Amino acid sequence: MSQSQITLTFPDGSKREFAAGVTAGDVAASISKSLAKAAISAQVNGAHYDLQWPIDADARISINTMKDQVPALELIRHDLAHIMARAVQEIWPDVKVTIGPVRDYGWFYDFDRAEPFTPEDLGAIEAKMKQIINAREPVRTEVWSREAAIQHYVESGEPYKVELVNRIPEGENIRMYWHGDWQDLCRGPHLQSTGQVPADAFKLTHVAGAYWLGDSTRPMLQRIYGIAFRTRDDLKAHMTMLEEAAKRDHRKLGKEMDLFHMQEEAPGQVFWHPNGWSIYTTLQDYMRRRQRADGYVEVNTPQVVNRNLWEKSGHWANYRENMFIVEVDEEGAKEKVVNALKPMNCPCHVQIFNHGIKSYRDLPLRMAEFGSCARYEPSGALHGIMRVRGFTQDDAHIFCMEDQIEAETKKFIDFLAQVYADLGFTNWRIKLSTRPEKRIGTEESWDHAEAALGNACKAAGYDFEIQEGEGAFYGPKLEFVLTDAIGRDWQCGTLQVDPNLPERLDASYIGVDGAKHRPIMLHRACLGSFERFIGILIESHAGKLPLWLAPRQVVVASIVSDADDYVEEVAAKLIEAGIRAECDTRNEKINYKVREHSLGKVPYIFAIGMKEVEERTVSVRHLGETRTETVGLDEIVARLTAEALPPDLR
Repeated sequence: MSQSQITLTFPDGSKREFAAGVTAGDVAASISKSLAKAAISAQVNGAHYDLQWPIDADARISINTMKDQVPALELIRHDLAHIMARAVQEIWPDVKVTIGPVRDYGWFYDFDRAEPFTPEDLGAIEAKMKQIINAREPVRTEVWSREAAIQHYVESGEPYKVELVNRIPEGENIRMYWHGDWQDLCRGPHLQSTGQVPADAFKLTHVAGAYWLGDSTRPMLQRIYGIAFRTRDDLKAHMTMLEEAAKRDHRKLGKEMDLFHMQEEAPGQVFWHPNGWSIYTTLQDYMRRRQRADGYVEVNTPQVVNRNLWEKSGHWANYRENMFIVEVDEEGAKEKVVNALKPMNCPCHVQIFNHGIKSYRDLPLRMAEFGSCARYEPSGALHGIMRVRGFTQDDAHIFCMEDQIEAETKKFIDFLAQVYADLGFTNWRIKLSTRPEKRIGTEESWDHAEAALGNACKAAGYDFEIQEGEGAFYGPKLEFVLTDAIGRDWQCGTLQVDPNLPERLDASYIGVDGAKHRPIMLHRACLGSFERFIGILIESHAGKLPLWLAPRQVVVASIVSDADDYVEEVAAKLIEAGIRAECDTRNEKINYKVREHSLGKVPYIFAIGMKEVEERTVSVRHLGETRTETVGLDEIVARLTAEALPPDLR
């Protein structure tokens, strides 16, 4: 084979030779006219390729069409970001453009405009976007020199693009895209025509403020958000889901249920009220029992740690901008001593492992902590208790030998499956992130780690999706993505293989041969953070939490004041049985009391009148139901006592 020829391998294993520099579009055309017409992009050695990009070396290739959901949605949303920016500049030529990345369900684009965008403006932008799509203009791309790109943006009066070009590392392509005659700086890939974007499957949703590059010292821009799908039906389904999500918003329900609040004096941190803290501690107690039963030892480590440890672990160099720094005047020190609030628990867990000599007989060592962590999140990224600056992880690290990775991973998957089922999540999937281009370790160690994770998934009875090149530089990982009651995906659990941190922090154990060896460290979390997971629970259950988690389990309400003594007796008996019960003997109508406590999502409301007093019964109303049932006091206490038991104690 000549040096100007390359070999491309197709999904069915067949191979064909092409001239070096062939594009994926050319490859599609060589297969069939119908494929050339349907093609939108390609996967080349796992990377997403534009049909116009040249392929210069042997590679694995597959051609994407609109039937391939993941790449299709990425391209549709990315193209719409550019089409929206073009529409904005066609309506308001003085607007400066910045960046427009794809995000969950859609995209956003940041603009520098003197006047604020209005809801009417969004309608005008949508109409202009549809005109651009229906014009079916070609999309083309070129690679430019840094000098040419800077000159172009200086001359066109786009200062933000000049700054972006200067931020591109030396040696990296500076790629330009044209959608019709409108041009933008972009890595790509993109569709081949504006007409490939579905004109009836997108919507602009809202405008928000955003600092340039997330820096509060830089200009405040206007960010327009949009959502997009492959079909109009998919868009309608998503809009319905958004309406349902608004009803379930944990911030709204948190107020109605009196769970927590946030305030300016502690941005991104949660003030838990008694009801919310009840959910938190009940969930934590449940996780503690599950972990103990699964062979974990629980530890607790300092929240403020000297920078020396963070330098050794590598976090100071790679994570410094996300850490909260604490400087103190230590007695006798010539300068301030620099500490940091811990953003994660792993370096501290290695310190416990290193305390004393460990043998291969001590492995695997499963070390868990409900670790309070602090990370700086930009104020614009904060979102209720879902995205915070102060949080607690259900964190654990498993120190093991390399040949124990598979067994420990399977054990964790089984553990996670039980926890998710207990919490009402039976629909979840696994993603396996494999070696990135820049990595440490031998190919043999990567082969072993990736195979161990994949084999563990299979042994536990689960399929998995490969995310090529998405692993950390030191090891592959599993991500566990659960789907809630209204179809939204949440990435919560993780398991990551890490030989790097034990090396950096000099962790070792004595092997069978009497020599020192480095342990493998498996970082794993099941819930992720308690704050975020509680938010997910609230929204998935629409506030109607299972009885064992509900902060207020029963309200015993009087219909007439003559029943007050019996109300208090019923509540006392429930409390004695371990039920979280309370009395409502206010001088209000029973319907008022029922409405109020239903809004607070109390699972059971007992209505007590003179008939119930005489018969020693209760009239029971279950949350969400209009009917009531009359039950004997002893019977209902026994029934609720059993129902209120956490799943692991039943």
